Amino acid sequence: MAAGSNPVEPVLKGNNMKKGKFSILDHELVPRHEIMREKEVAELLQMYKLRKEQLPKIKKSDPVIKEIKAEVGDVVKIMRRSRTAGKSLSYRLVIE
Repeated sequence: MAAGSNPVEPVLKGNNMKKGKFSILDHELVPRHEIMREKEVAELLQMYKLRKEQLPKIKKSDPVIKEIKAEVGDVVKIMRRSRTAGKSLSYRLVIE
């Protein structure tokens, strides 16, 4: 059976399997998530003329948010690969 062809077996980018555990961030379908610094958030909000509360939301209970240890009030930058745009950026405000 080819690697990743078993629907029960996770497809990983890295080799972080330790005692049956792996980081969800290593899965090929999970885009890169990064907690933004306050200065970056201020620049983002100014550029788009937004208030923090107007950003799309993501819950603190989201598995990736737990993994990167983001807190309520943090803004997370999500970087996805796109066939048409090459790279797609989106931003989410972490809520309870």
